[in-house]
Amino acid sequence: MGHVRPCPNGRPSPFGFGNSLLPVSHTVFFQLPRVPAMASTSQGQEGGGGVPSTLYSGVIHLSENTCGILPARTAFGCASALLTTIRDSTVERQGYIELGVSCADVCKALDRGLSRRRSDELTQSVLEAIDQFTTTVAVVQQRIAKQNKRSVASRLLHAKDDRDKITAWKLDFIRILQVFNTELAIDTHTKVTDIHRNVLTGQEGTPGQHHSVQASIFLGESPPPAPRACFGREGLLEKVLGLAEKLEPISLIGAGGIGKTAIALSVLHNDRIKERFGENRRFIRCDQFPASRAHFLARLSKVIGAGVENPEDLAPLRPLLSSKEMLIILDNAESILDPQGTNAREIYSVVDELCKFKTVCVCITSRITTVPGYCKRPEIPALSMEAACDIFYGIYDNGRRSSIINDLLERLDFHALSITLLATTASHNMWDFDRLAEEWDIRRAQVLQTDHNESLAATIELSLDSPTFHKLGPNARSLLEVIAFFPQGVDEKNLDWLFPNIPDRKNIFDKFCVLSLTHRSNGFITMLAPMRDYIGLRDPRSSPLLDATKDRYFSRLSVDVYPDKPGFEEARWIISEDVNVEHLLDVLISIDTNSDEAWGACFHFMNHLFWHKPRETVLMAKIEGLPDDHRSKPGCMIFLSRLFARAGNHAERKRLLTHALKLERGRGNNSQVARALRELADANRLLHFYDEGMQQAKEASEIYKQLGNTSGRAICFIRLARLLLDIGQLDAAEDTAFRAIDLDSEEGRKYHACLARRVLGEVYQSKGDKEKAILHFGAALSIASPLNWRGQLFWIHHTLAELFRDEDEFKDANAHVERAKSHATEDPYRLGRAVEMQARIWDRQGRFEDAKSEALHALEIYEKLGAAKDAENCRDLLRRLSER
Repeated sequence: MGHVRPCPNGRPSPFGFGNSLLPVSHTVFFQLPRVPAMASTSQGQEGGGGVPSTLYSGVIHLSENTCGILPARTAFGCASALLTTIRDSTVERQGYIELGVSCADVCKALDRGLSRRRSDELTQSVLEAIDQFTTTVAVVQQRIAKQNKRSVASRLLHAKDDRDKITAWKLDFIRILQVFNTELAIDTHTKVTDIHRNVLTGQEGTPGQHHSVQASIFLGESPPPAPRACFGREGLLEKVLGLAEKLEPISLIGAGGIGKTAIALSVLHNDRIKERFGENRRFIRCDQFPASRAHFLARLSKVIGAGVENPEDLAPLRPLLSSKEMLIILDNAESILDPQGTNAREIYSVVDELCKFKTVCVCITSRITTVPGYCKRPEIPALSMEAACDIFYGIYDNGRRSSIINDLLERLDFHALSITLLATTASHNMWDFDRLAEEWDIRRAQVLQTDHNESLAATIELSLDSPTFHKLGPNARSLLEVIAFFPQGVDEKNLDWLFPNIPDRKNIFDKFCVLSLTHRSNGFITMLAPMRDYIGLRDPRSSPLLDATKDRYFSRLSVDVYPDKPGFEEARWIISEDVNVEHLLDVLISIDTNSDEAWGACFHFMNHLFWHKPRETVLMAKIEGLPDDHRSKPGCMIFLSRLFARAGNHAERKRLLTHALKLERGRGNNSQVARALRELADANRLLHFYDEGMQQAKEASEIYKQLGNTSGRAICFIRLARLLLDIGQLDAAEDTAFRAIDLDSEEGRKYHACLARRVLGEVYQSKGDKEKAILHFGAALSIASPLNWRGQLFWIHHTLAELFRDEDEFKDANAHVERAKSHATEDPYRLGRAVEMQARIWDRQGRFEDAKSEALHALEIYEKLGAAKDAENCRDLLRRLSER
């Protein structure tokens, strides 16, 4: 071992290649301290700047050949000078250290590439790549030395410019490394081809070369190593291993970055596969050669060791392919199997024929689905949370775990490449969990790019650059942007309605799936979250197609949804599209809080939810955040309160209505005042504030009378009848309900008549007149059933279940509660009420354990919804059951 410049502590110099420009050592030691986001001063740190003792270190054993190549010795000497300058630098410490790491990486790669070559073997292109590295290193070293001489004020003034230069230099090193590797690969390929030709023609090669090259011919190219781990894919791996052992052709299809290659390599290096196929395991990167039949056959011949130069078809390779069992992996096969590629049909026919060999297992990894049809296609499942965490913390491990990371991984749809890039970026920048979440919220897909230029963008753009995608025409990218904008994607049944002006739209969406840019999920065409973040529009207003899509949604929302009115059943489309509409409104309102169009659509959206899919909405924060003088605030609060009513949260409902009432009184909007009062009357009844509720119902009725609104008065009478029923004034309740029926008979409003008949049924139930109760419930059913009013059907069957329970007619009671459940599938609160009723029926039957189980289920539903009164009633029931 040659001389190494000494250090004060007796160890090799961290940055030294020797004192002179030309190193005399065959070994190079280097140590570069990493700088975390917050470096604390402690003992053992290197001087200045609070640099910790954590080191990036390594050893390069320079071969005799490398040291004997003058250009290489010059390059290493320049690198030594640069690393010394970085060590001694007092400014921009972290950036320089990262630059030093990049430089050291290039040095190691140079040595690996040159260790078996003599100077006279290097092509001009390889020498030029080495010279480019030497020149760049020298320029960087001089500039850093110059920067170190600046004053403090000058450094501050030029800080951003310096950081930009460091970033550019790091990219230069990466590019140089890529150029060097490419040129070296071409050089190697040329030499192998020449020697191969000599072997076939009987000519002698260079002494010592013939045997090694001949071995290379028959053993094929070395495949990449197995991945360090293949988390969460055990079931899939077992399935693929089984298919490979049966020599079945296999295709692993999916979006870029989901782990297809990692799975294939895990199979290739599996012990069972090694035992079965031995050395006859081949790996071909299909994106490393031009997509032509000739190039594919040439690469196949080389990899399997057939010794046939430029075969025109599989015929000359057939003896070898048929003589032994072989596993051949075609990785990134979308590069050659894209049906719109220039030579697609010719290449496909070769791959198709290759898959038919009884002795060969072909395993294809591809983003595109156009693979031979008889290939077995095991589904690549999404990673589990556990597997995703294993990937993340395998790269970024600070000794603890966080729910912040769980949330980020879920938002990435557990996409393997995105998780790897996220962890790598966090590790390189030494971000803590909070900083990582903050950066993700701000920059999203931009975070998924490492310092070595690995990025999600490159993966996605590869798919967008395919011939099939280009042939889809100018609308394709815009359609992808619309899919990316909506969290659910696009409902496949609505393509004609949403995109009437896009010709061949169904074929375009099919091709998106063929290219694995999108996938089908629950009737929607959607895409993985990382792709959605990358492809999605930064400014939704910039897309004419999205604007047209918005108009179509708003037009569909504009229907006045009410059971008596046309279009009520058709409005059930919101059940499947609610998340998309909510997101659209959320984005538009965030952009312009004064948009009358958006707020008008917001009213209609909440009305659609009330009738067909009651739930809370993320728009609540925006509604409550509006100033009180905003013209849309009180109306939105009234609509919002109705959603809380459907959830059984009447305290929150009352709070919203009280605020809205105050605002509408101040504006003198009598119609909205009456609406808020009648809703408050019902909320107070359910909160047991009966006097307050009756006063509000009467006031609302008087306002409607002044306005000449007969239908509004009828609703107020129904509210008042329920209040009277709850406080035991049964005769008054009966008279008031009949007044509502008389008023609505003038208007022909069947829905209000149904409500009034229900009230009358409950009045007679309370009076103990079972016959009249059933008569009025039957009348309500006769109105609701033909029109399929699920809400009314639910409450009628729910009340009948209670009636028959009280009569100990359990068969009928259970039948009605089951019917009630069938009308509550899309309404959690109503489902809770039905489950509670079942518990009460079983309690009366003496089935106490069953009753307890149902009561616990109902309590869970109520607590999740915030239905406090109902939850308390359930707890009372459970207390009684526990005493049985």
